[in-house]
Amino acid sequence: MPRPQPHDLPPDPADADALAAELASLRAEVRRLNGHRFVRIHNSLPRLLLFQFTNGVMVGLGTVIGATIVVSVVVFFLAQIELVPIIGAYATRVIEQIDRDLR
Repeated sequence: MPRPQPHDLPPDPADADALAAELASLRAEVRRLNGHRFVRIHNSLPRLLLFQFTNGVMVGLGTVIGATIVVSVVVFFLAQIELVPIIGAYATRVIEQIDRDLR
């Protein structure tokens, strides 16, 4: 005799109540997530494009500002090195060029 499969068995009323409660909690969670700002932005194409454009502009601006700070600190410390004449002279020329461009 073949073994009964789970779908062949009659449903247990306690399991049906537990499944109904679980389904209700899942529906409530999906409703809460659909109201989230992230989902609302991605449901609208114009909002999504604006969000992505703004994100790209901010990433680019942050990269430029960060690179400027890092390069200026590196050049400053290289200018302080007088023990290595090649690097010190090169760094001094770079600083002089920056100063001329700023004026």
